[in-house]
Amino acid sequence: MSINSIENAVRYSEELDKMFAQKSATGFFADTALASKFVGAKTVIIPDVDFQGLADYDRDTGFTKGAITVANTSYTMAMDRARSLQIDREDMSETGIANLAGKILGEYVRTKVVPECDAYVISKLAGLAATRANLVEGDTEKPYEALCKLINEVQSKVGYDEELVAFVDSYMYAALQNSAEISRMITVSDFRQGEITLKVKSINGVAIIPVVSERMKTAYTFNSGAAGGFTPAENAREVYMLVCPKNGAHLVKKTENMRIFTPEQNIDADAYKFDYRIYYDVFVNKSGLDAVWAWIAPQITISSQPTDKTVTAGSISGSLSVTASSTASLTYQWYTCADENGKSPVKIGGANTSSYTIPTGLEAGEYYFFVKVIADSMGGIDSDVVKVTVN
Repeated sequence: MSINSIENAVRYSEELDKMFAQKSATGFFADTALASKFVGAKTVIIPDVDFQGLADYDRDTGFTKGAITVANTSYTMAMDRARSLQIDREDMSETGIANLAGKILGEYVRTKVVPECDAYVISKLAGLAATRANLVEGDTEKPYEALCKLINEVQSKVGYDEELVAFVDSYMYAALQNSAEISRMITVSDFRQGEITLKVKSINGVAIIPVVSERMKTAYTFNSGAAGGFTPAENAREVYMLVCPKNGAHLVKKTENMRIFTPEQNIDADAYKFDYRIYYDVFVNKSGLDAVWAWIAPQITISSQPTDKTVTAGSISGSLSVTASSTASLTYQWYTCADENGKSPVKIGGANTSSYTIPTGLEAGEYYFFVKVIADSMGGIDSDVVKVTVN
């Protein structure tokens, strides 16, 4: 059956790699030359070369000798992620399996793989900026000024002929769009990403790449086991903006050839089985460590989380509450969700204070809630998910 051929497996892998490059906000960092050096190993040694500057030429003694310093730095890939996907035999005919499998795998890369890789890359770069104190302070009402500060800091390190990129949180991007300065300065330019050329907005030649808030945090927990996926780490902060050279980081991504099994070969179920694995990490050369700068939201500290409640149908009373503090101005938004993992969140209209009164009309069952604590009307952090049991 053609679905199990090596050619098809390789074709799926190649197409998924192309989709990753096109859909990922950080896909242009991909370094295929560096990836080839990781074949069969987790670690590669990359030389960082340093030279001495010019000296005067002496007509008697001639040239002044200079040293070349080569520091070999070891880089180890940390992210080895995988998932096995199945499509039941009854969901398609043999003639339609290739088509449906391509759509499902493409959607999986678009909705699960790309967001996780973007989140990891941006959080690691933001963490580097914070560790080296490469941070600027900004005013959320004057985002253009903060962006200019970041660009100037990076250009002071790498010069003015390097192509720069600015990752901008979705909330901050909206604020930028509404600023009077940017309307006069912004232009549309070509931006090469993978095998395609995109049209992006830019300021003074710096490409502006908007990124959804969920991928712009300082730290994440990358879950293992059945749940999988990723969630912001406790007390993770919003990354408002991050600026670096376009070639300032190396995203090493090794996608294994797709393993495909027919229902006859799948011993676990009467289904087609697709094993997808991606092995990746992002590295910054020593010479570029101070060329990554960020504007990070103020810290939000939740000192008191909402707690589980048990109430009685027909006479429900009580509320859920959170206590949080920050140097920023805080607002709140409560959500309902499907389970204790916060799946399928739905915003509750009008629930915009630190406490939320449990609705009196709930029928017997279990309900889940959490609150997003928001700094300066931008991004924020989520509280614990709490369960309300109605007897």
